[in-house]
Amino acid sequence: MEEENLKHIKFQNRQNVNAQFDLIRLEKLFLRNHMDHSIEAHHKVEFYVILLIEKGKGYHTIDFTDYPCSKGTLLTVRKDQVQKFFRNKDLKGTVLLFTDEFLVSYLEKAETRKTMLLFNELLGVPKLQLNNTCFKSISQNIKRIEHEYFTINDDYSLGLIRSELHILITKLFRIKAQEEHINFEKKYLKEFIEFQNLVERKVTKITKVQYFANEMGLSTKTLNTITRSVIHKSAKEFVDEICTKQIKRLLINTNLSVKEIAYQSGFEETTNFYKYFKRQTQTTPEQFRVTN
Repeated sequence: MEEENLKHIKFQNRQNVNAQFDLIRLEKLFLRNHMDHSIEAHHKVEFYVILLIEKGKGYHTIDFTDYPCSKGTLLTVRKDQVQKFFRNKDLKGTVLLFTDEFLVSYLEKAETRKTMLLFNELLGVPKLQLNNTCFKSISQNIKRIEHEYFTINDDYSLGLIRSELHILITKLFRIKAQEEHINFEKKYLKEFIEFQNLVERKVTKITKVQYFANEMGLSTKTLNTITRSVIHKSAKEFVDEICTKQIKRLLINTNLSVKEIAYQSGFEETTNFYKYFKRQTQTTPEQFRVTN
């Protein structure tokens, strides 16, 4: 069995090796040619990303979905998601990159967990289209961060940047909650996140809802109540969504045969794997691999 080709990008700050935060102008990122990976190929990030588009039109891919971008588009990418850039000389913006440790070192654990919910694509799409008022407000936050990071850059800067980043994320919480009618304080949210983490760790080995319910000490009925309450889907639909995403990653980023991917995804029979993938995506594994 061949090794997975998907490039895992670790956080690396060349300007300040001790910082767990970085800020890059999008147009400068597009000009970089001597990196150890191609930003135009799917790659998995081991940190968090906030991307604000300030000018131009283009696209950005997150977990195999291409999101149209224009002035006011804000995208959030969570740790362990797959993304891909489209180089475009007309597209201008700011990329904020940071690790969970950067916020954990400053915030209480409960507040950190809440903050990370903003990046959870299962609680809402990772794209926000800011109106002029929100765009101006968020831009001002980012400009203060940029000024502190590049111009002042003293012993107090990272602390101030953490504070500004926390304010920025809290503002985005408000916008997301209002525009997408998401209640980040809703009942069962803690249990849902526990279920999500468990599924993401185990889904390549098992996809049975009963197994996950047993692991959490719950009945399948309660687990369905949790998922329907938070994301308006059954537990089985949720498990299938995560499983399909993992299969897509293997199809695009490995040279494994379909039979090997079927086995690695927990299917003993390749025919059952084909039927499953076709039912979830309306396409065959080979067709998905070719078109992506």
